[in-house]
Amino acid sequence: MSEHNGKPQKKTGRRPKADPAKIRYTISFNEHEHSRFLELFDQSGMNVKAHFITACIFEKTIKTVKVDKGTMDFYMRLTSFHSQFRAVGVNYNQMVKLLYTNFSEKKAAAILYKLERQTLEMVDIFKKVMQLTEEFDHKHLKNPE
Repeated sequence: MSEHNGKPQKKTGRRPKADPAKIRYTISFNEHEHSRFLELFDQSGMNVKAHFITACIFEKTIKTVKVDKGTMDFYMRLTSFHSQFRAVGVNYNQMVKLLYTNFSEKKAAAILYKLERQTLEMVDIFKKVMQLTEEFDHKHLKNPE
């Protein structure tokens, strides 16, 4: 066993750090300061308060993430809508193939006419969704510069 700082060094456990942080400081906050500190810490997205404090002291860039629950909900619903829209497209293609393989040309054309009208209505709805998404984007997500 080799000696390190007067203590015998064991071969098990963690390897010692080359430059361990051993110097500590304490700080006291009143209630208002503490709530402000916690608010800034939450906004930073960091997981360790000590790393956050170190970043603040040495003026490293601190990332602030603001999560808006309404925006997240809108995004999740829009994603769900988009996946449903894609699924309808896949079903549409399968339906057309089945119509032409299982029905006469005249019967398939009649059913396709009805399907086409429904598709046009769906396209109109999708255009409205796109318009509302753009309005939401300009009102709530874009930072006016």
